[in-house]
Amino acid sequence: MLNTSARLLRLLSLLQARALWTGPELAERLGVTTRTVRTDVDKLRQLGYPVEAAPGLTGGYRLGAGAALPPLLLDDEEAVAVAIGLRTAANGGVEGIGETAIRALAKLEQVLPPRLRHRVRAMQSATLAVPYAGPTVDADVMVAIASAIRSDHRLRFDYASHDGTTTRREVEPHRLVVLGRRWYLIAWDPDRDDWRTFRADRITPKMPGGPRFTPRELPDTDLAAYVQKGVGTATWRYVARVLLQAPAAEIRAKLPVPVEIEELGPDRCQIRLGSDTPQMLTLYLGLLDVDFEVIDAPELSAALHALAARLQRAAGPSDAVGNDRSS
Repeated sequence: MLNTSARLLRLLSLLQARALWTGPELAERLGVTTRTVRTDVDKLRQLGYPVEAAPGLTGGYRLGAGAALPPLLLDDEEAVAVAIGLRTAANGGVEGIGETAIRALAKLEQVLPPRLRHRVRAMQSATLAVPYAGPTVDADVMVAIASAIRSDHRLRFDYASHDGTTTRREVEPHRLVVLGRRWYLIAWDPDRDDWRTFRADRITPKMPGGPRFTPRELPDTDLAAYVQKGVGTATWRYVARVLLQAPAAEIRAKLPVPVEIEELGPDRCQIRLGSDTPQMLTLYLGLLDVDFEVIDAPELSAALHALAARLQRAAGPSDAVGNDRSS
């Protein structure tokens, strides 16, 4: 059996892990009687922890909100996961939290036991995070969206469209989904009587929020897949149809996210994909390493001509290549 001090720490850890525990549940976890649980709860209260007790069959113990943040008790795996998560957040797509994440990571490393500190530093020394150069979301915007989702209040915001124009929207927000390093809001749009996906980096919330709403059944049980299906076209400024001289299965395996692929034969297919700029589309298509033909995207065709000329200049005259081979 744990001694009293170790048992109190274990009890505090359990109370932090779940919103509500019954007395018998805590007694079983701690290997003590329910009377000892009540005694330990009283000791935690004497130490300043606001442990609340609710009577009855549906009652139990919960850790209430206090004036001070209680010690955060983590097991080994949780501590390492938090450290790695903080390092990842420092290079993520949310603006304004990088420095904060680094400060929190430094504090965490100071209190980690040597064996865990070694594991965390091994991960840091063995990995390299490439700085994110894409659009970022302000942390306050994320908090505003998440708060509206949690409280079931309509969200009012200005939304920057693909062409740069701004419109005022009012939606019923349901979920935030992160895909890669971009954040998307899945919401019901009453004006359009349909589900819509919004890029969070284009949202500017307006206060106060709208009235409460009754949450709806989500458009898909797999929201990640739902967003992936739409990001190939719906949330991008430029969209192109391209004919590829390769099997559809090969292209599907090379693309990082699902896009519309129409199989035209054993060695030909057609895709629709999009991006913020035509130059990004040229990059995606070049990485596929197959012959292709642009069908209906003049901006993409112009970007490909510009890139081809730049690459030709970089490669130098073609006869120079021949002379090198003959020498």
